[in-house]
Amino acid sequence: MNPHTQRTVDFIHSLSFRDINGERAALAIRALTDTLGVAVGGSTTDLSRIIRNHAVEHFAAGPSTKPAHLFCDGRAVSAAGAALANGMTIDALDAHDGLKPTKGHVGCGVVASLLALAEANGVASSHDLLTALSVGYEIGSRAGIALHATASDYHTSGAWIALGAAAMGARLMGLSSELTLEALGIAEYHGPRSQMMRCIDHPTMVKDGSGWGAMAGVSSAYLAQGGFTGAPAISLTGQKVEPIWNDMGTRWYIAEQYIKLYPVCRWAQPAVEAALALKRDHAIMTDSIARVDVTTFAEAARLAARHPATTEEAQYSLPFPLAAALVYDTVSAKDVAQTGLTDPTTHPIRDRIHMQTAERYDAEFPARRFADVAITLRDGTVLKSAPTEAIGDPEDPVDKATIDAKFRALTEPVLGAKRADQLHAAIQALEGDGPFSDLINAVSKPV
Repeated sequence: MNPHTQRTVDFIHSLSFRDINGERAALAIRALTDTLGVAVGGSTTDLSRIIRNHAVEHFAAGPSTKPAHLFCDGRAVSAAGAALANGMTIDALDAHDGLKPTKGHVGCGVVASLLALAEANGVASSHDLLTALSVGYEIGSRAGIALHATASDYHTSGAWIALGAAAMGARLMGLSSELTLEALGIAEYHGPRSQMMRCIDHPTMVKDGSGWGAMAGVSSAYLAQGGFTGAPAISLTGQKVEPIWNDMGTRWYIAEQYIKLYPVCRWAQPAVEAALALKRDHAIMTDSIARVDVTTFAEAARLAARHPATTEEAQYSLPFPLAAALVYDTVSAKDVAQTGLTDPTTHPIRDRIHMQTAERYDAEFPARRFADVAITLRDGTVLKSAPTEAIGDPEDPVDKATIDAKFRALTEPVLGAKRADQLHAAIQALEGDGPFSDLINAVSKPV
């Protein structure tokens, strides 16, 4: 085992709560609050209903294994089945955190895998849970950066989520260093290398491969424990990627995740913010808008659906959420649900939105994501925004109050205020080593 690989394996197993206590523990709580709020909101979708039923039918817990529970459902399945279904439930509502260098997400699959593994393996304490989550974010994020550096195709987040999940599994299951490498190798080999832009151009329930990556990663840890061998994880062991892993324990990628304010693709959100700033600054009335011109980067311009027929198409659209924002001053989960798709109020605005790309914005992507918006009023006035980025980037993070407000906006319509408060309290209590069982009960109880 080369030295940088050994350091990574040591990090997986030796990281302690003392190493993350304070700011990084608070970041783990932030990640759980944000992601589980999205999970509750996503549980109302058809995607979540279908995958939960699939997990019950095809991923039952074995006679010698402890089960894990499905979010907002209460039914018990295997840890791999819970990681699959709960990961896809989170991903069903595109409002979870992400990392700019990977052009994707790790938290949606890592959180789902962590809770499944912890429940099935009897996590010792909530501090152990938060420490394992930190491991998952670090391994998954770095694996994503390494995979983009070594694989030619732009693949979905499930590819690197698998390694983050396998690392957490290896830690919680107490695998040896050798078996940990096997688990990571299996996860890299079997993690989904699905084509991200294919889903952007043709949005369906496959989305970002997150749940599939979570399932692959959890399964990889169990397979390694059983003696199954894996190909070397080249995203971890290769010389080309060594610099990505060398600052493990000093640079913390959990601190570099962005937070989304809206349940749509991050690439659409700079245009939403630019339009909202114009509307706010100039007191624009929606019925006075004759035309909206958006200039952005090429990937964002491919979010082209104007009149989506499904929530997946709505979440991978730019004109749709932009129209909703111009009408309602925000984009909510309700806007991308079935009733929002046929909203007659936003319908006319969508056809007035036109998109073009700019090389200056293409050159900045993915480190920065820009858009500018020009709104032409019916009287001929043209109002132009400055180049704008989405709110919630790590360079300008949102505060705890904003995340808590987002959590309640997503959870209270589904759970009711009392149960939403219980879930929120159970998450916050983890930092003080509050009972992990309270969190599982609050998030898995049927709706």
